[in-house]
Amino acid sequence: MTLEPVQLAIIFACLAAGGILKGATGAGAPILAVPAVAIIFDVKFAVMVMLMPNLLTNIWQGWSFRRHLLPPRFVLSFVGAGMLGALLGTLILAYFSQKSLDLVVAGAVVLYVALRLARPDWKISYPVATRLSLPAGLAAGVLQGAAGLSAPASITFLNAMRLDRQMFIATISLLFTGMSFFQILSLSYLGIFSVQSALISLLAMLPILAFMPVGAALACRLSRESFDRTILILLCFVAAKLVYDALMT
Repeated sequence: MTLEPVQLAIIFACLAAGGILKGATGAGAPILAVPAVAIIFDVKFAVMVMLMPNLLTNIWQGWSFRRHLLPPRFVLSFVGAGMLGALLGTLILAYFSQKSLDLVVAGAVVLYVALRLARPDWKISYPVATRLSLPAGLAAGVLQGAAGLSAPASITFLNAMRLDRQMFIATISLLFTGMSFFQILSLSYLGIFSVQSALISLLAMLPILAFMPVGAALACRLSRESFDRTILILLCFVAAKLVYDALMT
């Protein structure tokens, strides 16, 4: 794939915005980067771009916060189901039409925004969360594999548990690492993730890493509520554009 300078600039801006979000919240670069890149190109390309950043940044975060993991029973169920879901989602990515994938991403974004707005104070107790860990992980994996965007299941579920920052980052990083690893293996086996794709994906690390400190600095100056509200509004426009593109093609 040959990219024009303007296209490269657009990708850089999208990834930088994703890096800002990850730096501010500890997770969520794909929430902004995947839909935004998909608007300019397509969902498959957006998913390819985010594979290596997802894997490598979450390996680093997971190792840094490894002492704060939740109990093994929860982690094995949640992460194991996420890996299985990623394999199933990858088949959807490989064989569904571009229009369908656009609608999947748009639906995932809308679901994420709706859950955040409808139940901002919703809390799940740990015993209930343990029972829900398998279906939540499976849903997260399917969304990650098919659309590169597991947030409606993964981040919303862990947020509802009201985990502290260290536990949240440790758990979500391990989930993202497992899903990304299986996604890379399955997409490589299907011939979708090539050497060229891997190189582009590795280059995508640069703007994300460069702008994560910007997000951390913004988080210190803005209230978490204000920042979240801004991101949710932006995501609404992204989802609307994806739906428009899918229905008009």
